Amino acid sequence: MELETVSGSGAEETEARRGRVVMLVCNGVAGDSRVQKAARSAAEAGWDVTLLGRSPDGRPRRWKLGEAEVRLLPVPMPLARRPHQFRRAFLTRPLAYRPGHTAAYRMQRMKAWRGELFVRGVEIAEESSVGGYGGAIRSEAAIIAAKARLLSSRAVAKAAYRWVAFRKGRLDAGIAARRRADTRLDRLGTSFWIAAMGKRSWRKLWPMLHDFELAYGKVIDELRPDLIHANDFRVLGAGARAKLRARAYGRDVKLVWDAHEFLPGVRPWNDNARWLPAHMAHEREYVPYADAAVTVSDSLAHLLRETHGLPELPTVVLNAPSTRPPSAESEADADADADADAEGEEEGEEEPSGPPDLRELCGVDETTPLLVYSGGAAPQRGLATMVEALPLLEGAHVVFVVPSPRQDYVRTLLGRAAELGVEDRVHAVPYVPFWQVVPFLSRADVGVIPIHHWVNHELALITKFFEYAHARLPLVVSDVRTMARTTRETGQGEVFRAEDVEDYARAVRAVLADTARYRAAYDRPGLLEQWTWEAQADVLDELYTRLLPHLPPRPGSRAGQPPRRTLHAASPAGQDDRGDPGNPGDPDEGPAAPVGAHE
Repeated sequence: MELETVSGSGAEETEARRGRVVMLVCNGVAGDSRVQKAARSAAEAGWDVTLLGRSPDGRPRRWKLGEAEVRLLPVPMPLARRPHQFRRAFLTRPLAYRPGHTAAYRMQRMKAWRGELFVRGVEIAEESSVGGYGGAIRSEAAIIAAKARLLSSRAVAKAAYRWVAFRKGRLDAGIAARRRADTRLDRLGTSFWIAAMGKRSWRKLWPMLHDFELAYGKVIDELRPDLIHANDFRVLGAGARAKLRARAYGRDVKLVWDAHEFLPGVRPWNDNARWLPAHMAHEREYVPYADAAVTVSDSLAHLLRETHGLPELPTVVLNAPSTRPPSAESEADADADADADAEGEEEGEEEPSGPPDLRELCGVDETTPLLVYSGGAAPQRGLATMVEALPLLEGAHVVFVVPSPRQDYVRTLLGRAAELGVEDRVHAVPYVPFWQVVPFLSRADVGVIPIHHWVNHELALITKFFEYAHARLPLVVSDVRTMARTTRETGQGEVFRAEDVEDYARAVRAVLADTARYRAAYDRPGLLEQWTWEAQADVLDELYTRLLPHLPPRPGSRAGQPPRRTLHAASPAGQDDRGDPGNPGDPDEGPAAPVGAHE
């Protein structure tokens, strides 16, 4: 990106506030509760906050989250198309058509030709019997000659169709193979670029990462931030390059990298073999530009420091829920997102509404055991275990609180419930705004986290863990390392072997037999207090203040002191919770949901 002088109202410094913070995220914001809470709380602490996200429909949008401004930017992805998609594969598939419209055109011509020949055969048959549609009966010799020509044409058409279909099939197979980038030639190319370019190899392996920086970069420059907070790995490069551009103009901008998960353990978001090594190279290149790192657990903090050689341990900011409802204006602004136009904002005057009743949505009474799962719906989340176990749990109902109850995987689960004869006991409802999550979930009897063994599942207490806790729900969790250990040590629930239906049913029965005992674990002094976003927001504010000591601190803050480190209650040290980098992790970028994510 070319360096340029920026001006305009967006570049004006805000003297009335402590400093300008620009937060970056590669999703549509609405489904990311951590990012929403961070932006809102930072603005409440006096920072001038702008949160930049990616528009899901290509239209620019903006709205307010409390005092923070959210802007969704169009992110065109022309670099997502790679050069090989425009070239013929002469070496591996020399008979395939050239990529483009030729194959589709030829196939359509072949179908049209065969259709013509079929109609011609009908016409000849008519002519031989009743004289055809013209009325004249042709001679027997003429009919025989016409049938011979038709037979010959059909043979040629059949051969031509098979040839065209073969060439198109070779093209389709080549496109699929190149999309996966797992052919021998592709693997050789991937290895070559990694060896030749090292951490810069993402430019060849996954050049579309440039698209994020090209879309976000100019806006960041216009905002002239004091601090850039880059969430996760995709926008880290955009933040680092903005920092370098600012330095070229004599401005010192701090960069905070917020690592939501361990990238080497992430399950790739698509089936392209270059996705993971490219993103890992991108992360390695730009992590050194970060002035501080933030992450979601102490276990992951140690793993990140070891992996990237960080000069200090990342600050831990838990994915804890907010216990304070937003103002009426804040709620209205967030709800207006779905209908906001390109530059529009809406102001609300209504009082914040209460959450819907979960039991009413499911059509069950107070005596019905209700097991809730809240979060993204995907096979590795273990939702199938909950459905498969229902025949073993007489009278119990399951409800999935998911971004979209109509998504394909949810429909698959409902179909399986019908096969098992328990379709009337499985429900799917949409997300609620994040400030309504805790009271909404509290109407259930048990909170379930049935996730499978993926590396990022082992490392942290995920958002739903804290949401269930504040809803005072007894837990049933799979034996992923950190959550299983915490659940056992606090006594707030039962642990089962991941993907083991019978052991899951055992754990549910144990909890339902004495829910009061498990709920009593939340009476432990200080347990829920440290598991709040308000406590985490203080940690984040202290980090910002330490990085920007020349700006005024928040009144009553711990300015000048080392930042506090937030640890989960069950593991004061947390140094033994290492993930296995050999296992893929779980993708966290889900579809944009109505405001309020539960992940």
